[in-house]
Amino acid sequence: MTDWLQSGGEMAEQVRHHDWASTPLGPLEHWPDVLKTTVALSFASSFPQAIVWGPELITLYNDAFIPILGDKPDALGRPFNEIWKEVWPQVSPIAAAAFAGQATFIENFPLLIERGDGPEQAYFTFCYSPIRDSQGKVVGMLDTVTETTTTVFLARRLAVLDAIGNAVAEATDAQTIMNATTRLLAAHLQVSNCAYADMDADEDGFTIRGNWAAEGSPSIVGRYRLEDFGQRASRCLRAGRPLIIRNNLLELPPEEAVSFQALGVTATICMPLIKDGRLTALMAIHDKSARTWSSYDLALLGEVTERSWAHIERVRADSAVREGLAAFAELNATLEHRVEERTTRLTQTEAALRQSQKLEAIGQLTGGVAHDFNNLLTIIRSSVDFLRQPNLSEERRQRYMSAVSDTVERASKLTSQLLAFARRQPLNPEVFNVGQRVSNIGEMLETVTGARIHVHIELPERPCHIRADSSQFETALINIALNARDAMDGQGTLVLRVEGDRPLPRIRGDAGSRKPFIAISLADTGSGIPSETFERIFEPFFTTKDVGKGTGLGLSQVFGFAKQSGGNVDVASTLGQGTVFTLYLPQVEPEAAFENARQAEPDLLAHSTPCRILIVEDNLEIGRFATQILQDLGYQTTWATNAEQALELAGAQVLTFDAVFSDVVMPGITGVALARELRRRRPDLPVILTSGYSEELAESGYDGFEFLAKPYSADQVSRILAKAILKH
Repeated sequence: MTDWLQSGGEMAEQVRHHDWASTPLGPLEHWPDVLKTTVALSFASSFPQAIVWGPELITLYNDAFIPILGDKPDALGRPFNEIWKEVWPQVSPIAAAAFAGQATFIENFPLLIERGDGPEQAYFTFCYSPIRDSQGKVVGMLDTVTETTTTVFLARRLAVLDAIGNAVAEATDAQTIMNATTRLLAAHLQVSNCAYADMDADEDGFTIRGNWAAEGSPSIVGRYRLEDFGQRASRCLRAGRPLIIRNNLLELPPEEAVSFQALGVTATICMPLIKDGRLTALMAIHDKSARTWSSYDLALLGEVTERSWAHIERVRADSAVREGLAAFAELNATLEHRVEERTTRLTQTEAALRQSQKLEAIGQLTGGVAHDFNNLLTIIRSSVDFLRQPNLSEERRQRYMSAVSDTVERASKLTSQLLAFARRQPLNPEVFNVGQRVSNIGEMLETVTGARIHVHIELPERPCHIRADSSQFETALINIALNARDAMDGQGTLVLRVEGDRPLPRIRGDAGSRKPFIAISLADTGSGIPSETFERIFEPFFTTKDVGKGTGLGLSQVFGFAKQSGGNVDVASTLGQGTVFTLYLPQVEPEAAFENARQAEPDLLAHSTPCRILIVEDNLEIGRFATQILQDLGYQTTWATNAEQALELAGAQVLTFDAVFSDVVMPGITGVALARELRRRRPDLPVILTSGYSEELAESGYDGFEFLAKPYSADQVSRILAKAILKH
């Protein structure tokens, strides 16, 4: 009965069906209890174990022990000393100690074992423990074992690689590296020769440059032909496979073996090194006697070959650098003069190129300006000619007057866009909530873009603020949205997204910043921007739209506004999928109660008492025009043609005027300097500055003064004067 053997493994099954009656152990049912218990425990274990029983050393073992046996399938029930006869001389004393009652533990014990494929060096950590019966008598031995061959070989491999690395670390030439590497590898593997060779460019021959030979073995340094070593060698090495020969006298034809034998070589591993698709180098280990090479020998040689090549390439590169430095030192005397000469030529060439590009850009810009302004002037000129007709009906008179007024507005917008692109547009910055402003614009965009375009807005949870010209900000978003509408052909999705606390990335070569910025992006599902036009989208008057459908200044305004506001604009586009424009503007803290700080529009009719206005304008036509407007509005006026005259008229106390209406760009003292002096004399005096363009205003802003851009209308003059006077 085998009820005591409950294991379902392979060895349990073999034990149940084995003919034990023909062995010293006898039938299973007659086995002593201690043997049954030991077998049951061992067969239930996942750790490799063998039981050696009685003076005959009969062997039983569990499933985990099978891999250790290798090609020894008939080991069950056989004497232990027969199974391991090749290592019994080393194992016998340890087994005898266990049968004498002494347990033995040995770590990484080396054994040259036979597992069916020739002698194999293996390592084991095992414990031989005595098995005692109920009277304490030793009746057997328990062999608990684990194979550590892989661990031992790994440690040995790392040790030899470290030794080679340390030996060649300071080497400055290839020969030193080859000598050290071949010596250390040969000593480690205990071979007769170790050699390193460079292949000829045609791969037909090779030259052994590094070689270590054991005592009694010849040096094999020299040049050889690959074909002399036979077809097998040529075929393997050219294909990038290692050549492995255990005994060339048995494995090769005599005419091929003779080449190896002439070198004193019987066993060989030759490792090819393939670089850039060609056979570049060889590294080989040889033994003068027949030898069974292990997988460890093969793997180690392959790794050392690669590392040797890397070390040799390093010193060759270092040598090339040293040669270059020497050549540099030799030419240093003339180099400075040559560099200066070439730099001068390059600078001249670059200057000519920049001038050419500048002239091309100016030509494009002036051509566009001339084209648009000529169109506008044509409308004005024609309307004025019609207005001069004596019998013109009132209806037609009003129509031509409206045409002139509308055209002036378009001309004003055109100059504003040009100044925005040039970053010379006077801005009126204020702190505002970006999310709130974008939300308001989004409602308007739904009307502007059309019913078939879905406008989706994504805002951050926390309010975020910028300090910028709100009017220019809105214009920039509208310009981008209109381009998106056209790119989507009137149908698609436009997503406006606001994100706070974003860094400013590098854009088109401009430096980035880690300071907080607000990113306002507009993403469309349009056709995308072709690569051939991508670099030109911010150029003024550049447009891909049909004639009459765009001025080419919309994105120029976006670019100029972003840069003048301390930010930038980025673009990402994929053909057939869409485009994303992202405005980056500096994030600021909200001003106290600024959300409720908007003042009501002044009552333009409330100021009925005549006020005295000092007009400062150097242009005679504009001065007369401004004087007439103010007088028609009911103001008393005094006109100065420059700032110096204005200061004389104002006097030291500046008490005679209720407000000053001054141009900015004038000869001598500018309008801004005049305004500052008047404010110093009388802080409560309202000063309104007006200009078509001023570099001073573009760089420093309004400095707290009211500003009215030219060209202006009588209604605009009336509003800003009333606002300024009432505020003070």
